[in-house]
Amino acid sequence: MTDFRARIAAAYDADTFRRESHQLMDMLSDYLARTTRAEGPVLPWAAPAVNVDRFAAAFPEAPTGDFADLITRVLSGSNHLHHPRYVGHQVTAPVPLAALCDAVSSLLNNGMAVYEMGPVSTAMERNVLRWMAARLGLPETTDGVLTSGGSLGNLTALLAARQAKAGYDAWNSGAHAGPPLTVLAAQTTHYSLARATRIMGFGEGGVTPVPVDEHFRLRPEALDAALDSATRAGRKPIAVVANAGSTATGAFDPLEPVADFCERHGLWFHVDGAHGASAVLSPAHRHLVRGIDRADSVVWDAHKGLLMPALVTAVLFRDGARSFESFSQEASYIFHGDAERPWSDVALRTLECTKEMMALKVYACLAVLGTRLFSDAVTESYEQTRRFAQRLAAASDFEVAVPPECNILCFRHTPAHVPAEQWDTLQTKLRERLVTRGDFYLVQTKLPRGVYLRVTLINPLTTDADLDALMDTLRAAALR
Repeated sequence: MTDFRARIAAAYDADTFRRESHQLMDMLSDYLARTTRAEGPVLPWAAPAVNVDRFAAAFPEAPTGDFADLITRVLSGSNHLHHPRYVGHQVTAPVPLAALCDAVSSLLNNGMAVYEMGPVSTAMERNVLRWMAARLGLPETTDGVLTSGGSLGNLTALLAARQAKAGYDAWNSGAHAGPPLTVLAAQTTHYSLARATRIMGFGEGGVTPVPVDEHFRLRPEALDAALDSATRAGRKPIAVVANAGSTATGAFDPLEPVADFCERHGLWFHVDGAHGASAVLSPAHRHLVRGIDRADSVVWDAHKGLLMPALVTAVLFRDGARSFESFSQEASYIFHGDAERPWSDVALRTLECTKEMMALKVYACLAVLGTRLFSDAVTESYEQTRRFAQRLAAASDFEVAVPPECNILCFRHTPAHVPAEQWDTLQTKLRERLVTRGDFYLVQTKLPRGVYLRVTLINPLTTDADLDALMDTLRAAALR
């Protein structure tokens, strides 16, 4: 026992922590400097099996003191999102200040099931949500939670929609205590919606698809037919889910007419604004989400437009009381009494019980860096994407799938020496070449006309010159 106490004391020693943290900060700062200067590959590609071998789990019984060596290997082998030529998934290059907040959160480890376990983070979350709701134009009755990602956010919102609109208590009586349910959503909606409805027991018909226009936006005039189709199939529609910045193409559904439809038919109006709700911060682009203030619920990812590390998602409910209906249960060892549901006991409204202090990084960055930085970042990312689309459209050997509405752009390289029937194969090969060589990190998607390359200009360190270099690199790769 004496030996154990000595080893525990060493593991928690403040001076050791100070020494290692100073060394770590130097390493991270040097890494940030190198990466933002575009030194080295974006992704140092290695096959999965190779990396498994590199990090073989030969855990020693006694301390080794090799923390710095381990972090060096982690940094060198990871995907470098701060590299200006990272233009891939909707995961941003977070502001470094937020990373320091994560260290504070990890050390304090104030889980947020009940207020007394996370008093400061609970208060911060309350005020961050108020700020976000005000930006969206939602009323003072709005309340909500921060949760771990847009997928969980959509599930949380739809659970509340089910309680509000199903006509029976599905939470306590089960998914089959009444007629089978469905939600109406654009054909291009994120796959998390189908996952959420299946988790809730809606089954294969839990999502009724609504046709989209040539810009991949939900067609409001098709909602009546979708409602009739669902009803004839024996389903009870409870909600319409609209996209504010769809994942595939960045499309913004027309929210005003969807809100009108929901009001006429008594349906819950949910906006998946995981990606595009940040448009409200940009005076030049907030018109894209006109009507979002009429939503019953909104999901908004801070780890996209607000430059935060993953995962921080706001789930906002127009009627704050509805936020308690997603998870209507009691745990007597945590929650005491059922006469009141205090807003300060966050676990009453989230799937997570021991939730990290995710509000800390959002609150701190808004308070220290100011809101204008984030507003300008949204505006610039949208404008940069439009400029890039214009350069692509002006080139004879590139094709833009659809004019971008936000910072997501789908395009493909169409060189004259490659027959059109081989363009799909070419895009896949080009992406593989660029990614495995570490030149750029970008992704691809399948649209009705075929395979397209897809970029999300979410990294504020990416310049127009980097995007010009992307075009040149694609051209050179297609000649090999």
